[in-house]
Amino acid sequence: MAPGAERRRGRPPGITPGQARRESARARRLRTGEILARLRREHPDAHTALDHRDAFELLVATILSAQCTDKRVNEVTPALFRRFPTPRDLAGASLAELEELVRTTGFYHNKARALLGLGQALVTEHGSKVPASMEELRQLPGVGRKTANVVLGNAFGQNVGVVVDTHVQRLSRRLGLTAETDPEKIERHLMDLVPQRDWTLWSNLLIAHGRKVCQARRPLCGSCAVADLCPSAEI
Repeated sequence: MAPGAERRRGRPPGITPGQARRESARARRLRTGEILARLRREHPDAHTALDHRDAFELLVATILSAQCTDKRVNEVTPALFRRFPTPRDLAGASLAELEELVRTTGFYHNKARALLGLGQALVTEHGSKVPASMEELRQLPGVGRKTANVVLGNAFGQNVGVVVDTHVQRLSRRLGLTAETDPEKIERHLMDLVPQRDWTLWSNLLIAHGRKVCQARRPLCGSCAVADLCPSAEI
């Protein structure tokens, strides 16, 4: 029997799509709070899957993760960081060597140029330190709002926004928390529903749940801890 299956057997029918569309803002916040509480219990070790030892490594890894799996990034970064362990080392890299090191992450021409520019910007503008503000991070080469949110939340403990990757986008829509498809619009909806102190945790929980249970092609609704709170559940 799947973990939690006995506990979930006999639960009341879940929320329907129509009920989710009609629920009040207060009711949706309450439902979101219960989803958060249950996922926290289901995935107590939820954290970013990108291997890193500091903010610099997390920033580089997150840039490489665009259109690439975290698993592949984690296979690439050990050699990259052995060769270029600091922003100053990265700033002095040759573009050709960077391209070869990150080739398997895809879009390696663009990513290598972004990393080279990143290293140079960190050295010349930030004293070889990763800045800890949204405004300064977004001015760096290769860094958008999602990447900045990942670094601020997971390296600096700052809940400035909600990371919306493909898992968070898929689950937020399946859970009936938003009907938007644009990541920044989804983020604004989630920031209104989830307490700010939990913004980073929320993303890590949804990503963990998306990988283990609520998968893109075959969601495991029968063993999902929040199926009765999900209008998309097939149970």
